[in-house]
Amino acid sequence: MIVKAVISDAGRLSEIAMQSKAVWGYSNDDLEAWREDLTITPKIFDENYICKYVLNSKIVGFYVLNNSNLDVYILEFLFIDPNYIKKGIGHQLLLHAIAISKKAKRLQVLSDPNAEAFYTKYGFKVIDNIKSSIPGRFLPKMELQLR
Repeated sequence: MIVKAVISDAGRLSEIAMQSKAVWGYSNDDLEAWREDLTITPKIFDENYICKYVLNSKIVGFYVLNNSNLDVYILEFLFIDPNYIKKGIGHQLLLHAIAISKKAKRLQVLSDPNAEAFYTKYGFKVIDNIKSSIPGRFLPKMELQLR
């Protein structure tokens, strides 16, 4: 079930983000460097639309959608608990985020390079490559035309 997240979920959402990011085999140093960026804060709740996927009363995934620009919504986060990856939860969360985004013209995501193929399956196209905090690493900035 996908429902709106509440601020008391922040700790669990942050935990899922870190665990999910670790699946890609990044070093502990890289993960620690990203901890602040992957922490869900009260400010993130204030400025974004956040939905969680609940299965058997447990949060197993979530997304954060920045809908402050009426033309372009930005998918800031989409993470799944590693124990629930490859079970269709990411698919359901992304389709939910796309449906919520239909008010905008475009939906963008700054993807982890390892997740690019996932977004491509849904029609996202790479529109730019942004330098990462890791030297020599670039993040694909992807976009989905909504109308």
